[in-house]
Amino acid sequence: MVRGKIQMKRIENATSRQVTFSKRRSGLLKKAFELSILCEAEIAAIVFSQKGRLYEFSSSDMQKLTERYLNHAKGGEFNNIAVDQYMQQLMRESVSMAKKIELLDVSQRKLLGHGLSLCTCEELEEIESQLERSLCRIRERKAQLLMDQIKHLKEKERLLLEENASLRKKLPVAQEKEIVLNCSQSSQGSDIDVETELFLGLPQMRC
Repeated sequence: MVRGKIQMKRIENATSRQVTFSKRRSGLLKKAFELSILCEAEIAAIVFSQKGRLYEFSSSDMQKLTERYLNHAKGGEFNNIAVDQYMQQLMRESVSMAKKIELLDVSQRKLLGHGLSLCTCEELEEIESQLERSLCRIRERKAQLLMDQIKHLKEKERLLLEENASLRKKLPVAQEKEIVLNCSQSSQGSDIDVETELFLGLPQMRC
């Protein structure tokens, strides 16, 4: 089967876009690592996700490789001020990411019921609404799993009923053979001599 050519455009579905990003990012960093090992190349790769999360790979010190790149890109005329500005930009992005991670951690703790003492009534209502939506999705998934199990059991029951019906059709033939066998054994047992107290002649006199 010939694989179709992938059209290079933005993936509209958010889930598919995230899966593709994860796979291709891992592949990119893996290839960078392999190239640095196989060819002794100095490689630095920096990737920012759509949500601003930083992923990077460096075969050596990232800062030194960055300075080397900036100097080479400007023909060696890139001064230390420009390097410092670039590094400061990276630091600001790193701090921004750290704040986002911290907010996500706080939100997760609140969903687990921790750190609610400082929450306002509106915040608690929002947390409650999030939990209700999550619980609704969990129940839908649970109901789907139960329906799948019921469907599987019904199919198993159908197969057992068909097997039982097939066995019932074969049962009368087996019973007939058993009856014939029992009758044969009874006729053989009737030829055995039976001893009786029958006596022919005059009865003996008792004194």
